[in-house]
Amino acid sequence: MNWEAFFAPYAQAVEELKVKLKGMRQQYDFEGEESPIEFVTGRVKPKSSIIDKAKKKAINPENIEEEMQDIAGVRVVCQFVSDIYVVSDMLRHRNDFSIVEEKDYVSEKKESGYRSYHVVIRYPVETIHGQKNLLAEVQIRTLAMNFWATNEHTLNYKYSGQIPPEIKARLKRAGEAAFRLDEEMSKIKDEVYAARKEFRKKDEYKQRDNRD
Repeated sequence: MNWEAFFAPYAQAVEELKVKLKGMRQQYDFEGEESPIEFVTGRVKPKSSIIDKAKKKAINPENIEEEMQDIAGVRVVCQFVSDIYVVSDMLRHRNDFSIVEEKDYVSEKKESGYRSYHVVIRYPVETIHGQKNLLAEVQIRTLAMNFWATNEHTLNYKYSGQIPPEIKARLKRAGEAAFRLDEEMSKIKDEVYAARKEFRKKDEYKQRDNRD
């Protein structure tokens, strides 16, 4: 397989999706509204990870593009749990791609303690050979969920997916603690937004004073 040619449309999809999602965030800023999107990242799954996952899931190499939904991955990180559902609703109303599947691991967490909202989309990429409709996964999570998931991913890599029971138990407790933090922060969301508006007003006054 020509891996460079294989990866090219996926890399293009990730970059385009990042631009579009960051654009959504900027639109909120331009209108003086609080954005549900804190930041956006993206990546194309490495060749070694694709091969390992294909072997683990017994995926025929010819079917990788249809059976592996996360070769192209974009992550949207939010401040509050409610923002996750605002973003997922915005994705549903876009007409530049179609939604294939949604997985709510926020309200129904995984056994490991993992929480995130996954939206699998079919995204059209324009290539020199015409349009290619490929699968991509958008993960939406809070800052706390992202912190937990990043560390869990690191430990899974270290232990080749076989995390020791005692560490696994601690991870699970940490996941619950992170979600409790999210729940508590959600209760003061309005206060946080009000404080930000005050900061913005003060900045505007300072800028006017400097101009005068």
